[in-house]
Amino acid sequence: MVRFTGRSDGDVGRAGEALDVDRRRRAVIDRPWRWVHQVHGNSVVWASSDQARSADADALITDDPAVAIAVFTADCAPVALASPEGVIAAVHAGWRGVRAGVLEAAAAALRASGASSILGALGPCIRPCCYEFSEADLAGLVHRYGEGIRGATRDGRLALDLPAAVTEALAAAEVDLVYNAGACTSCTPGYFSHRARSDSERQAGVVWLP
Repeated sequence: MVRFTGRSDGDVGRAGEALDVDRRRRAVIDRPWRWVHQVHGNSVVWASSDQARSADADALITDDPAVAIAVFTADCAPVALASPEGVIAAVHAGWRGVRAGVLEAAAAALRASGASSILGALGPCIRPCCYEFSEADLAGLVHRYGEGIRGATRDGRLALDLPAAVTEALAAAEVDLVYNAGACTSCTPGYFSHRARSDSERQAGVVWLP
C-alpha cells in the first residue's frame, strides 16, 4: 500500500516526535513510521519495528508489516517500490540522488532481499514547467539517462524533467512504473514546495504492507 500526502494532510515531516506531527502521521496510516535523515545520496537502509530512525540515507526497505516507511518531500520525487514477495521500499529521489543512482540501489536491495519483480509508483514532485536548470547541472543526468530528461519551463528556459529522469532510472533497474501522480508540487497549491514558496513543511510518500 502507498499514500502520497499533500497540504490537506498537514506537515507530516517536521522534526521528530512532536505530538501534533505524530497525530497527522497516524491519521494517514496508524502504524509506527520509520524514516531516515535524507542526504541526497544513494544509501539504502533496512527498516524494522526496532530500528532507530537517524540513519543517513535516501531509501528504506522492509518486509515488516508492523511499520510504515516514509520519505519526506517538498519538490523531490517520492517513489514507492513493491514486490510480490512482500518486500517494499520508499525512496527520496531528488536530482542529486537520481544522478547518484538511488533508485537503482533501492531496486537492487529489494532483489537482494528476495524480490523477483518490482512495481513502482511516482508521487507528486516538481515538473519541468517549474524546474529551471543549468546546463552544467543537467549534463551529468543527461549522460546517465539520455536527452529525454531535458525539458522546458513555461517561458522556454532549460529545465530538468524529473519525472522523466525517475522513469528512465526505474527502467534501467527493470522496475515497472505502474502509477504516476502527475502533479507538480511547485504550481499545484495542494502541495508544499521549497522552490516555489520556500515551504519548510513536508509531505510524505508512505509505504506499508497490508
